[in-house]
Amino acid sequence: MKVPLCKVYVDKEIKDTVNQVLDSGQYIRGKEVKNFQNEFASYIGTKHAIATNSGTSALQVAMEVIGLKPGDEVLVPSHTFIASVSPIIHRGAKPILVDIDINTYTMDVEDVKNKITSKTKAIIPVHLYGHPCRMSELVEISKDNNLLMIEDCAQAHGATYKGKKVGTFGDINCFSFFPSKIMTVAGDGGMIVTNNKELAENASALIDTGRLPGCKYSHAFFGYNYRMSEILASIGRIQLKHLEEWITLRRKVSEWYKEKIRFGPVLIPYENPFVRHAYYVYTIRLNRRDKLKKFLDNKGISTGIYYPIPVHKQPCWGSRHIPNLPVTNTICDEILSLPMHPQLSYEDVDYISKSIAEFFT
Repeated sequence: MKVPLCKVYVDKEIKDTVNQVLDSGQYIRGKEVKNFQNEFASYIGTKHAIATNSGTSALQVAMEVIGLKPGDEVLVPSHTFIASVSPIIHRGAKPILVDIDINTYTMDVEDVKNKITSKTKAIIPVHLYGHPCRMSELVEISKDNNLLMIEDCAQAHGATYKGKKVGTFGDINCFSFFPSKIMTVAGDGGMIVTNNKELAENASALIDTGRLPGCKYSHAFFGYNYRMSEILASIGRIQLKHLEEWITLRRKVSEWYKEKIRFGPVLIPYENPFVRHAYYVYTIRLNRRDKLKKFLDNKGISTGIYYPIPVHKQPCWGSRHIPNLPVTNTICDEILSLPMHPQLSYEDVDYISKSIAEFFT
């Protein structure tokens, strides 16, 4: 039996819409991107959305339009994908790495409070694995200290905090549509969302070589070519139509896991009562992680580790200050993500669970 870690949804409608875009001859800056932006903004609950060629590009542009400059400090977790941090470095700013909550693996609010200085410019909460950060407290901290906020929602499409979708709390916020994500464009892609008109206009210009609307050869900024293609946007539009259904199915799969995995050494994901976890991945914890991973691989069950090496231990961190992050250091050696996608069946979860039970016996 083979059980993939994740699986991209592709149906006849997606194939047909790709062919329609190919036949149209309009491959960039057309109606598919415009409609995708409008539909995504409407779904999230923001006034503006700007499609980009990747989630990393979205973060880079967001940091530029808020005015992040050399010497500024940005609070960001170390337990995240490197793209949450690398744009900070490229801006010449200083990432201040914070620890994570032992239950949800998201930003530790108390560590955030302890690391704010007169140089702190922004906070980047990362809604890791699909579980929202403690946004009420982080928003209050931001306001009290006059800080800007960029939500990294790359793993949390449709997740909610106290009934409000992630991507609506910060000043400017970013999503990724990488193929493994909750919804995808079947390639690299991203989205910037905001309620701030000026930030939206500047971001829209930056991703399109710095030109303003209607100005083909007049460039207000030295921008980038970070546009999303029409083909990818057309796929994203169809994926977005299924998103709520997929979140429901992911949550059902999580309930199956909860029902089936009842082994003392294994800790299953925690969900705060006031959030809707979108379950981008289903991450368990145990001391014998590497041995279980190998055992499941031999059973045809794909697993992943998100992430085995925190940012402060990456080779690219170099000689920078190594922060004391005890929770991060501990969980990176214990986490293991089991298969999670809407196309998983009850039989798949049963097979995975029985395989884990076999490992312990």
